[in-house]
Amino acid sequence: MAHTAGNTKIGFIGLGIMGDPMARNLLKAGYDVTAFTLETEKVEQFAKDGGKGASSIAEAVEDADVVITMVPASPQVEAVVLHEGGVLENIREGGLIIDMSSITPQTSIEVAAAAKAKGVRAIDAPVSGGEAGAIEAVLSIMVGGEQEDFDAAKPILETLGKTIVLCGPAGSGQTVKAANQLIVAVNIEAVAEAVVFLKKSGVDLGAALDVLNGGLAGSTVLTRKKDSILAGDYQPGFKIDLHHKDMGIVTDAARAVGAAVPAGALVAQLVASLRAQGDGGLDHSALVRSVKRLSGENPDGAN
Repeated sequence: MAHTAGNTKIGFIGLGIMGDPMARNLLKAGYDVTAFTLETEKVEQFAKDGGKGASSIAEAVEDADVVITMVPASPQVEAVVLHEGGVLENIREGGLIIDMSSITPQTSIEVAAAAKAKGVRAIDAPVSGGEAGAIEAVLSIMVGGEQEDFDAAKPILETLGKTIVLCGPAGSGQTVKAANQLIVAVNIEAVAEAVVFLKKSGVDLGAALDVLNGGLAGSTVLTRKKDSILAGDYQPGFKIDLHHKDMGIVTDAARAVGAAVPAGALVAQLVASLRAQGDGGLDHSALVRSVKRLSGENPDGAN
């Protein structure tokens, strides 16, 4: 049975940069949503704004038909889903887990196997689109799991995104997300290098980026990040810390299957370097700051 707004209770775990607007979009669509996250004030605000708040995972999950998890990395997914007091201890038999975190494919496979052993369904459904995509409900959602479970989850996913694709069995969504993060990181690094090159060449940077974005060099990265880069505003829509984690997933997964990712490996090191320099809490477009440093410029100087 498809999980539509009229017949589905959702437990939502994780109200971070992405999770909070996603949970709110489910509320707007008419779903009955009970949320839990470690920051009590976020739960309280969610309840004030029309949702339901829970003081534990067990409370968020106990009456849910579907549980959505949106947490930072594999260790958090393991803790939230697999460990004592977690989702699998409390979700009803036949319930559906939709993990929308970005984690290793192997962790998703382990979650799916553990869920199946308890009579629970599970799909991995990581997303791309950043905070803006989450707010606007236009995320790209790449799914791993069984066709029947994907079909059941699709009305929920359609509330959160616009491009929703079943990519294969458990773990496949995470593999595609790893490829997504590879493309995004290399794209941002190319934009960052172009920005510094253009600025040092003395051209009108805003005009240059406009015309570039109208041609083959155009990209969602330029469209989403151009204005904030020009303003030197690196408030996080997606943190360097998280992209550092994702680039580790990319390089490990590629090594496991024998795929060469030379550009990805280089950008992974640049992301790690930026993080080591104290910029891990900034948006991933802050790779501009790394290129500025390499070019002998003050990273805090005007663009």
